[in-house]
Amino acid sequence: MSKFKKGKSGDLPAISTASLPDIVFMLLFFFMVATVMRDSSLMIENVLPSADQVEKLKKDRTAFIYAGKPSSSFSQLGTEPVIQFNDAIISVEEVQASVLAAQAELVEELQPKFVVGLKVDKNTHAGLVSDIKQELRQANTLKVMYIANARAEQ
Repeated sequence: MSKFKKGKSGDLPAISTASLPDIVFMLLFFFMVATVMRDSSLMIENVLPSADQVEKLKKDRTAFIYAGKPSSSFSQLGTEPVIQFNDAIISVEEVQASVLAAQAELVEELQPKFVVGLKVDKNTHAGLVSDIKQELRQANTLKVMYIANARAEQ
């Protein structure tokens, strides 16, 4: 004469998956917002010099030219400093055409504000930088910025 009946065999109830799509989309949205996509992968060693006054560039109107010795994974390029534009190693003679092509890809109102950023390894010879600057002058790309790391306060 018991007042309480024993329940079923003690099975656990099924887990509700109703909120699972919400959680998945929330994680997807978080990673889409928080992830930074790389513009290009470096094929050269690039240790930037330090500077006292550093200013941030707007990336919507900037193209970067990298110069330095090839990294260890690209040792087939030799040991002399090379020029990298986007994801390609180019010669000094190809700088003008590459920069003009990058400028032509911009929206028309940003083309006059086009800036070239030089990310040159601190151990690269000044002659290569001078050759790059001559090619930029011939392309009439006169807005050139040298990219450097901010010097640590002492």
